[in-house]
Amino acid sequence: MPKFKTHRASAKRFKKTANGGLKSGNAYTSHRFHGKTKKQRRQLRGTSMMDHTTLKTYKNLLSRI
Repeated sequence: MPKFKTHRASAKRFKKTANGGLKSGNAYTSHRFHGKTKKQRRQLRGTSMMDHTTLKTYKNLLSRI
């Protein structure tokens, strides 16, 4: 039985946290900032925790080492 390989695109985009969660960058941050408020732009900076509904899918892609 061959070993599973980690999904490299996911590994570059998501990081595992110590408690088993996943964090990632936010969407809607590449262009068209003139249509967003200052508050929206400020809150889109940095990373955020992934929603629990998609967590299982992406964890599976990352843990197939």
